[in-house]
Amino acid sequence: MRILHTSDWHLGRSFHRVNMLDAQAAFVGHLVATARERDVDAVVVSGDVYDRAVPPLAAVELFDDALHRLAGLGVPTVMISGNHDSARRLGVGSGLLDRAGVHLRTDPASCGTPVILEDAHGPVAFYGLPYLEPALVRAEFGVGKAGHQAVLGAAMDRVRADLAGRPAGTRSVVLAHAFVTGGEPSDSERDITVGGVAAVPLGVFTGVDYVALGHLHGSQALTERVRYSGSPLPYSFSEAAHRKSMWLVDLDATGTVTAERVDCPVPRPLARLRGTLEDLLADPLLARHEDAWVEATLTDAVRPADPMARLTARFPHTLSLVFAPERDPADPADSYARRLAGRDDQQVAEDFVAHVRGAGPDEREQRVLRDAFDAVRADETLREVAP
Repeated sequence: MRILHTSDWHLGRSFHRVNMLDAQAAFVGHLVATARERDVDAVVVSGDVYDRAVPPLAAVELFDDALHRLAGLGVPTVMISGNHDSARRLGVGSGLLDRAGVHLRTDPASCGTPVILEDAHGPVAFYGLPYLEPALVRAEFGVGKAGHQAVLGAAMDRVRADLAGRPAGTRSVVLAHAFVTGGEPSDSERDITVGGVAAVPLGVFTGVDYVALGHLHGSQALTERVRYSGSPLPYSFSEAAHRKSMWLVDLDATGTVTAERVDCPVPRPLARLRGTLEDLLADPLLARHEDAWVEATLTDAVRPADPMARLTARFPHTLSLVFAPERDPADPADSYARRLAGRDDQQVAEDFVAHVRGAGPDEREQRVLRDAFDAVRADETLREVAP
């Protein structure tokens, strides 16, 4: 069975101030053309179809167009909700869409109920595990601790139990939206940390033939059987080195996996440039970036006059301007933002406690801070997906 694995479309998202809808439409066209030209048997979309719970109308129309075009090809599509999607909204009409070969799996309770597709070698069971927000699904899975590993492990137990009751030789594919240990993140994924932990171990997914992951925006293979497709388009400059693609996966009669990367059309390359303004304007080696979307980090000791206007004269698609004067790290003028770079909310809060009272929080206080951040994040999720 030939499977086209994609995820993290983020329909409706912009790139800095650039509207990406045309680029997203071009990707949908490329997806449909690839499914047709490469004789794909099934398309899997591993979450974050939309960029937010209530997407703009243009994004919904593009999604509708994608579903109609895939259904028109007669290529079955299996799709799950991600942490950016409203599972309830995305799942509306799923019963009717099933009849058209579009299988939306957004209900955590259905994790152990697969979509069964057939090829010349027999059945393949596709299990859709939508993003499982621990605070919201703990009761469904009967776990005592609201963490990603606990709820995802319980969901996979349901998958393995269902698979064990199926005919010998049934092959299996799991769609999941999660941060798995070993994955390389970027700046554009929403933080899903719970209790100080964001990642789940790779071993959670043992017992299935292929795991089609979503959430991280860089295409990567954690093993031959466990892969992230990554986002088809860039959504932050941290993705400048990414090769945007989908996985074309062949699952043979024994469940052996072979995979090929299929590149996605990207409207414009990304470039991250760093140096003084005069160096960036004069360096002939930077000519290759003149048509790219540019993030420029200026290291001038004193902020130069009209930097954006001068940069865009050479790099007309400059989107982001960062000031990072090269100073001694001990210099008291070193920026607050620079001191916070790379630190999460928990670390910032702990540093603040240490600053105001002269000593950092003890273990009990660290747990209180973690619980507070988890409660706020869970409350934001609830309010976002509420009807």
